[in-house]
Amino acid sequence: MAILLGSIADDYTGASDLANTLTKNGLRTVQTVGIPDPSLMLPDVDAVVVSLKIRSVPASDAVTAATSAERWLRLRGAGHVLYKICSTFDSTDAGNIGPVTEALNDAAGGGVVLVTPAFPETGRTVYLGHLFVGGQPLNESPLKDHPLSPMHDANLVRVLTRQSRGAVGLIDLAAIAAGRGAIKARLDALRNAGVTAAIADAIFERDLETLGEIALETPVSTGASGLGLGLARALVRSGRISSGGAAPADAIRPVGGFSAIVAGSCSKATLRQLDVAERSMPVLRLDPERLLAGPDEIAAAISWAGDRIAAGPVVVAASAAPETVSRLQSLYGREASGHAIETATSIIAAELVARGVRRLVVAGGETSGAAVDRLAIPAFLIGPEIAPGVPVLRTVGNTQGDMLLALKSGNFGGEDFFAAALAMMH
Repeated sequence: MAILLGSIADDYTGASDLANTLTKNGLRTVQTVGIPDPSLMLPDVDAVVVSLKIRSVPASDAVTAATSAERWLRLRGAGHVLYKICSTFDSTDAGNIGPVTEALNDAAGGGVVLVTPAFPETGRTVYLGHLFVGGQPLNESPLKDHPLSPMHDANLVRVLTRQSRGAVGLIDLAAIAAGRGAIKARLDALRNAGVTAAIADAIFERDLETLGEIALETPVSTGASGLGLGLARALVRSGRISSGGAAPADAIRPVGGFSAIVAGSCSKATLRQLDVAERSMPVLRLDPERLLAGPDEIAAAISWAGDRIAAGPVVVAASAAPETVSRLQSLYGREASGHAIETATSIIAAELVARGVRRLVVAGGETSGAAVDRLAIPAFLIGPEIAPGVPVLRTVGNTQGDMLLALKSGNFGGEDFFAAALAMMH
């Protein structure tokens, strides 16, 4: 299998978001969970998205995992590797966006890496290096209360500088609007000044298309799915893509079994989606503090769901309001409380699958990663889009047999997302 575009995603929901974008824009794409075992037969594709769970781990662990994935992708022909990050630049001053970007750049021989989390389709835009989320500066958006990486600075040049050894520059909208020549001149000037990464403005899709063409001429870039859109369209325009993307119908063949939703995200969007779901299906809201206290809450949730799944979809949610999350973090520590909830939701998801669930929706990046790891799913085919950034996923090579999943980043989807996702899986 020789591929044209490789990507390393820092979490599983982000990986499916990117794989969805690449597929929609003409690339046959498969999403793997980690570096695949050599025995796994992958389909013939144009792009591979390697899903890792490295957004919130120590920077040294993230670098080790990402550079191993980069080597695997290069050996399979990838001329360009995109490090896929969250469109809200989720990270702390310790990383991991800066350290991983620098490690991938070093492995590829150096230069200036284009960096942009812009994705206008989902309301993420960058202007003068500042990230806006739905028209709000990042530090004024709900991301300021993110339980793992609260974002208090919208200036991405400053944010990335605090994470990086090298200097960080800016390619502003004026240069991008002026076209390829102006961008290349700006990159040359930054390179001569010793800059190793450059935040790129992007307001419209056409900005991403321009950036995709420029990035494709370099070995490495860092960005959200919007940059993936630009790279995919540049590859299609180059004439190097021989087919028009994957066949979504093949990815949603009926699988039978039961349906369930497991939510761990505490985002405002997911909390609203749970309220709406409660009108049409049974919803069990777990007590996060009891989850942290021991296994009884997990056992009770499994019993509750097991009694109901034969009658229709069920929802089990460990999601909580920001003030509840803050209180738990102060009592138990941020890392310990997050890990406990991820572990609990992944156990519940796996037990529901053991009881016959074959259509599973998981809400939350960390929650999705923990669930997929526990289910030991090695790869996904990319199906049709449920909501911007969230496709139907069909499992490849997993021991439980064929399943359909949706892995939803916390902030993605409309208020009726859960019902819409299950409807597309039938």
